[in-house]
Amino acid sequence: MPRVYYTPDSSLRRPGQLLRQMGRDLLASRELAWRLMVRDISAQYRQSALGLFWAFVPPIAMAVGFTFASQSNIIQPGVTDIPYPAYVMFSTSLWQTFVEAINGPIQAVTIAKPMLARVNFPREAIILAKVGEVIFNFGIKLFLIVALFLVYRISVSWTVILAPVALFHLILLGTLVGTLLSPFGALYQDVAKGMSMVTGFWLLLTPVVFPVPKEGVFGVLVRLNPVTPLLVTTRELATTGVLTQAPAFWIVSGLTIVGLLLTWIAFRMAMPYVIERISA
Repeated sequence: MPRVYYTPDSSLRRPGQLLRQMGRDLLASRELAWRLMVRDISAQYRQSALGLFWAFVPPIAMAVGFTFASQSNIIQPGVTDIPYPAYVMFSTSLWQTFVEAINGPIQAVTIAKPMLARVNFPREAIILAKVGEVIFNFGIKLFLIVALFLVYRISVSWTVILAPVALFHLILLGTLVGTLLSPFGALYQDVAKGMSMVTGFWLLLTPVVFPVPKEGVFGVLVRLNPVTPLLVTTRELATTGVLTQAPAFWIVSGLTIVGLLLTWIAFRMAMPYVIERISA
């Protein structure tokens, strides 16, 4: 077993050694992450009477509600590339996946507080487990999406094989936000409670139930939303194959990868202080 040395010096003074240690911990956490993911998924659906059905409820409910509102002229979402009910269901599934990616690390660190205080293990495992759980949950929603495409006879382009890449970038952005907030979430319950309000407002600025506006202040805010190019590109790759947000997609993706690395470092630096606080 490799020896672990604790020193008062910050590991940021030796960035090369820090990055190597992060890589070793990431590899070492794979088996534990798998076991945690299987445990959490089993518990999630075993303790629910309707089980997997809950994965379909939010997109179906939003599609029915907004389709009714659109047909009643209560709202005018504009012209969409695919039939509006399918547009809302597909977009809601993507949005729900993004929100799960945010909440996952916050919930994981909060639930794992007793284990963190007593057992020394790679902290990355609890984050990886939640990323795996998010991907698994989207796999369930994929059955609904395929059914929608068949019902509405939506043709797809060859670019559909690239859609998982864009989807993974969307999950990474959510994981970045969630990992950044997870140390605070372990110390303060306000973070978890506040996220529901934040994501509710964030949804209004994301083209989930409407196309991307081309004019006005609202249109500017929607285009500045980092989720917009990732969600829109995933949707377009899976349907028309015509990309309208390609430059913004690569900019946000690049910033997400860099930001995720910096967030990972900050997470490792913050967790010893968090563990000290929750152990006191």
